[in-house]
Amino acid sequence: MEPVIRAAFMYFFLLIMVRLSGRRTIGQMTNFDFILLLIISEATQSGLTGENYSITNSVITISALFLVDICFSLIKNKWPGLEKFIDGVPTILIDNGHIQKASIHHSRIDIDDIIDAARNERGLESLEQIKYAILEKNGKISIIPFDK
Repeated sequence: MEPVIRAAFMYFFLLIMVRLSGRRTIGQMTNFDFILLLIISEATQSGLTGENYSITNSVITISALFLVDICFSLIKNKWPGLEKFIDGVPTILIDNGHIQKASIHHSRIDIDDIIDAARNERGLESLEQIKYAILEKNGKISIIPFDK
């Protein structure tokens, strides 16, 4: 019964912490958010299994991680340059119909990824229909088609 109680407690604790911190959806996660999620999952695991770790220790660890995340968000709001460093900036992959090879190479994005995003997001069939393709900070590719 103890593992069930531990799991239920950790679930509700994490749910409350995520709601309080104002986390975004998974699709909108930045690299920093993803790393934070990995670290939290490791700290949560120790609380769930109870192997030489107390649930109190896990709660304290997770709380500290969320506090650090909240502090980083406040700092990023105060100093926008730091936000660009931590979260990155959007990258233009196609600019007014012209493929930006250096940006695509630097971002490690494949042309097929752009075509896939264009097809899924806008129903476009070819690169010639794309006016702008932008790799957003969260990894999503935004597509703006040429006007018909």
